[in-house]
Amino acid sequence: MLVVGDVITDVVARHHGPLAAGTDTVATIRTVPGGAGANVACWAAHQGHCEVRLVGRVGADSAAWHERELVACGVRPELVVDPQAPTGTVICLVDADAAAERTFLTDSGASLRLAPEDWSDTLLDGVARLHLSGYLLFSEPSRALVAVALAAARARGVPVSMDPASAGFLVALGVDRFLALVEGVDVLLPSRDEACLLTGLPDAADAAAKLSRHVPLVIAKQGAEGALVARSGSVVARVPAVPATPRDTTGAGDAFTGAFLAALLMGAAPEDAAVEGCRAGALAVEGVGGRPPRVG
Repeated sequence: MLVVGDVITDVVARHHGPLAAGTDTVATIRTVPGGAGANVACWAAHQGHCEVRLVGRVGADSAAWHERELVACGVRPELVVDPQAPTGTVICLVDADAAAERTFLTDSGASLRLAPEDWSDTLLDGVARLHLSGYLLFSEPSRALVAVALAAARARGVPVSMDPASAGFLVALGVDRFLALVEGVDVLLPSRDEACLLTGLPDAADAAAKLSRHVPLVIAKQGAEGALVARSGSVVARVPAVPATPRDTTGAGDAFTGAFLAALLMGAAPEDAAVEGCRAGALAVEGVGGRPPRVG
């Protein structure tokens, strides 16, 4: 599997209760590797069933660290080092008293400078699936890369999946524009909020069903409510969540996506792959940061 997407440095600050404006709020703060694209690749590799490669763009400031972290997760990195922009950074504010709900402050840095010149059709050699991070749609250079990568995948018959990535950024991009940009994608993995935003429907099941008229297979991630599988305008399965005690929900959706795609590659039916996704999501929320736990 080839993943193309963002590689980010996450600064995770876990605090209890509301932030105290204008003064100090006690927090536990850790700096960890992240990025939706990178997290998906790591969780797919964590399943241990397929080779996973990642194309991303980072700054020279932390390129070596990110490469080591990806290799340690079993991912083969194909990182482009940006000579001008630093690696993107996200401040993750996690309220430990509110089901570990998180708020992001995002500086995408070098990740949004990924461009067509960073792509080669040879990247698809031996690849059974291409996954594109939705964050690629939020800058002109990386949107152009998406178009090139999608065309190359279609020419080779390689299926393509995408995770919309951010409801906030989708508002700025526009729903019609998003749906036009993902033409040719065969699997879409939105969160509940993203599915509802993309359809204008308040109910996640109705939204997933409607989206599946645009994209052949839609997997709507619902956090503690599990996931919905929709095809041909109908919800065909409701997969329950795996019980978990959340510490940090950062990257839970990425964990689901990575595990789901790995299972799909191994021949699992979408409904069974969604079960694997829910298991990975539960494991993700019990740790800090968006990457899988290290073995050994």
